[in-house]
Order: sequence, then C-alpha cells, then structure tokens
Amino acid sequence: MKAIVHKGFNDLSSIYMTEMKENSPKKGEVKIQLKAAGLNHRDLLIPNRRSEEDPALILGSDGAGIIQQLGEGVTNVQVGDEVVINPGIGWKENSEAPPDGFEILGMPAHGTFAETVVVPVESVARKPQFLTWEESAVMPLAALTAYRVVFTRAKVKEGQTVFIPGIGSGVATYILQYVKALGAKAIVSSRQEDKLSMAKKLGADLAIHTNSNWDDELSNEHIDIVIECIGAATFNRSLSQLRKGGTIVAFGASAGDEVKLDLRSFFYGQYNLLGSTMGSHEEFLEMLTFIEKHNIKPIIDKVFPLEEGKAAFEYLESAKQFGKVAIKIAE
Repeated sequence: MKAIVHKGFNDLSSIYMTEMKENSPKKGEVKIQLKAAGLNHRDLLIPNRRSEEDPALILGSDGAGIIQQLGEGVTNVQVGDEVVINPGIGWKENSEAPPDGFEILGMPAHGTFAETVVVPVESVARKPQFLTWEESAVMPLAALTAYRVVFTRAKVKEGQTVFIPGIGSGVATYILQYVKALGAKAIVSSRQEDKLSMAKKLGADLAIHTNSNWDDELSNEHIDIVIECIGAATFNRSLSQLRKGGTIVAFGASAGDEVKLDLRSFFYGQYNLLGSTMGSHEEFLEMLTFIEKHNIKPIIDKVFPLEEGKAAFEYLESAKQFGKVAIKIAE
C-alpha cells in the first residue's frame, strides 16, 4: 500500500511516499480503509524524536474511513461501517491525567497517512454523518484536545470571557467554536490580519494583533480564562490580562517551553494554572455528541492528495494555515 513515512535524518527531508506492507488485525483490532487523514503539529515534531537507524514509520494520527476487516473477538462493529479514529490509545475513562502506557497513533505505532491502518476497535467511533470524509479525518486530535481544555480543565461557562492567544491552529479554532456554543465571550489574537478576520467570521467577539498593546486593547475586558498554546512568547503577557482569581490553561508551547514566572505576583493574584493534553475516549464520545448537537465543523484550510504528502508537511510548517490541513486518500 502507498504510505507517507519518515526514515532517515531528523527533519522533513526524510519524509517521503513509499510502498509499505499492509497489516492484518489481531484480536480486538480492526483494519480500516482510509478515506482521508489530517495533519497535526505533532507530525512535524516526530522526525526530531527518531534516529537515523529507526525503521520507516508511517506518520499521521488522525483519520477516517471504512472498516475493511475484523480481528478475532470484534462484534460491536461490522465490515462496511463508516468510522472516525480516536488517535489516543489506552486512555478509556476521563481521569486527571493519562494512564501509564497511553500512546498516540503515528508513533510508536504506524499511523494514518496510508491507504489502510489497523487500530484497536475501542479507538473507533461512528463517523458523524454531517461531516465530509475530510472534515471527519481532521477532527479527532484537535477537537478532543480542545474539548478537554474547554470542558474538563477550564470548565468554561456561559457569560464568561475567554482569551485565546494565537488563533489559527486546528485546536484553537475548535476552542473558539466551543466557547461560543457555550454562550461565553471569545477574544483572540494573531500576528496575521487575515487570521484575525477569519476568527471574527467564526464568531470571535474581539480580535487583536499580537504586537499591539494588550493593556490598551483589553483595558475594558474582564478576562476569566486564558487558554494558552504559544508558550514563552506570550505566556506572561496573557497572564497579565487575567482577572485576579482567574484561570490560565496551557496545552501547547509552540514558541518555547520555559517561562519565567513572578511567583509572588502569581500567588497574590490567586491565579489558577492548569495543564491539558488530548483526552480520554469517554471525552471523545462526549465531544462527538457536542459537535453534532451544535453543528460544529472543523475549519479546513487546504487538502492535499496522498501523493503530495510532503508538500502538506511543508505547508503546515509554514504556519500559514487557518484551521486544519487534510490529506485525501481515496474517493
């Protein structure tokens, strides 16, 4: 089968399309004929976590398709079922943190940038009928990450004001839609005017430039929650806009992992600092129910054919996208 793999140097130059052997499902697994897949920033980082001696790895965490073959003991789905894949393996119930052994599809196990993939049956769910194959494929990781941030960790409520610095990623666009569906006020920031404009169309109540004076722009706002994914470049600026007693939730660090924190100001301000990652399968199913109820769709910026998979990686790395980047695998 055709697949996009990484093998070789720890950069994007070692990502290419090749022929890979198809696997058969073992006990408790299903084989899925993939219709589409979705890229995540995680995919850009994986080459840096592998050595030149490692065997070829099929990349990709997100995907949707049709069940092609059942492993021994699988009875709750049938061949021909249209499904979407939860890329989190081994996190069933909602808990304070992922259990030991939790993994994400696409490393160490082969991922979704291929014509077929084998996954545990407990990692699939019914494809939302109101979503296209491409929309379904790009949804799982981003939508689940956003769901846990907004509902489980931040516990956003109607009437609150939420600040989302760095709008544009798939997760951030989902956070914006969830916040608005809950009846909260959403403020976003970006360095790019086109992303600010698109965020307003998506429902943002206020969109400000990253390089503007936030103290002036947000002087009349009472920000209850900040949801941070940028990291060192904006963390303290974001924190300074939070009302005393408010909550800041971090789920990413695209602009640096280490942050210098004025601890005295932090505890005098009675702030709450929370971390968040993907989520459990329990939350995944809750998320699917929520997006169907509110007709929430992923924002797809661009779709690439499987044969142009490397170009999709390069486009994502350029950070030009607003929303998700998809790979079309089959009609």
